[in-house]
Amino acid sequence: MTHKLLTGLAALFLVGCVSAPTSANAEPVDVDMATEILGQSVAFDTVAGRGKVPAYADYLADVLETGGFAKEDIEIVPLGETATLIATYHGKSADAPILLNAHMDVVEANPADWERAPFTMETDGTYYYGRGVLDDKFGLTMLVTTLLRLKREGFEPENDIVLILTGDEETAQKTAETIAPLYKHARFVLNADGGGGKLNEDGSFGFYSLQAGEKTYADFKITITNPGGHSSRPTAQNAIVDMAGVLERLGKYAFPVRSTELTRAFFAETAKRSEGELGDAMARFSSDPDDAWAVAELSKYPEYVGMVRTTCVPTEINGGHAPNALPQSVVANVNCRIFPGTAPAEVMAKLQELAGDDASVTLPEEYPQSETSPLHPELMAALRKAVDAQAPGLPIIPTMAAFTTDGLFFRKEGIDTYGVTGIFMKPSDEFAHGLNERVPVAAIPGALDHWYVLITELSK
Repeated sequence: MTHKLLTGLAALFLVGCVSAPTSANAEPVDVDMATEILGQSVAFDTVAGRGKVPAYADYLADVLETGGFAKEDIEIVPLGETATLIATYHGKSADAPILLNAHMDVVEANPADWERAPFTMETDGTYYYGRGVLDDKFGLTMLVTTLLRLKREGFEPENDIVLILTGDEETAQKTAETIAPLYKHARFVLNADGGGGKLNEDGSFGFYSLQAGEKTYADFKITITNPGGHSSRPTAQNAIVDMAGVLERLGKYAFPVRSTELTRAFFAETAKRSEGELGDAMARFSSDPDDAWAVAELSKYPEYVGMVRTTCVPTEINGGHAPNALPQSVVANVNCRIFPGTAPAEVMAKLQELAGDDASVTLPEEYPQSETSPLHPELMAALRKAVDAQAPGLPIIPTMAAFTTDGLFFRKEGIDTYGVTGIFMKPSDEFAHGLNERVPVAAIPGALDHWYVLITELSK
């Protein structure tokens, strides 16, 4: 971190007097601070294998210390080439702390494919662009900025607030797996990597989604081996051709339809705010999950297909050893998001059936199975006030995420975990993990208000 940046942040922190928090409205100083931190965050290419997470953690530690955190209250826990940052905001009691969770790492971005440099935050006035600007450095930045505002205002929570920023959520998730068992006494986890507000395509507010559950993550390996040989002497079997057939069968297969009370309730409520055939499909599915037309209609939408069944898609393939030789081995990675209540072994058996006798299917690492967190009245009351800070009276709809977050490992330890990020976006603006990832410039003030209200309400 440069001296210039430290000096700039120090000046920002000195604005305002020390007092109890009185207003949810994001102050211009905090919007500026969040924008600066977000831009600096995107510049750290925290992709697995590059070893940049510790440097990013050092930067964030400097920001927190400059903003009032004692040095001894900030810890960076190394783990291989990555790390976890833990910062404790002390309250009147260390019992039952509130954990604030986000992750520092991002997925890969090939600059040649992007319209802009992926690791430089750029703006066209409407959006900020950059890898991780949404997933998950936006939520992370809002948490950090909110805690610094509370420090500046002299807020004293009833219980400790612990910021936990993990370093490999996009890959092995070993940082969360290592840290979560240390906080079994936590009251709950507020995860900035899930939930959030939906805007309609005309920019009006749709609803707020509270993530109270998520699917189980699993990477299966499908392997086909052949004797190989000279490419001028092709044989009846070719590992690459055979794998193509396996993946074609997989692409055409749809896992059985599943539902829970949580997902049916989500579609029942969302149907009231969705027009046309989509709204009809949601309503029909909520009352009859076996409705084939409703399932087919929902499956057309990437944001909903994962909420009606287990999904498995090939994401990587590696095969062959020379351009003039028959392939001796081909390995495909199949990424599955498994519906709660479905055993990974059951999914593996189906993949083996689809792959056939000439292929082998393995599960190198099994992750914890997902659980659903109960909707505590105190949490719902605080979230109601937080959502009202942006959209008074907007419906809050609990949901199950079709993806996996570090919340999975906190739930494994018996800690109720909720995705409650503060951003509102249109589905058409969602480019996490994709090209030209972006967030609306206008989302920052509202997200800061959201976290400010949520944290202060739960910390009284």
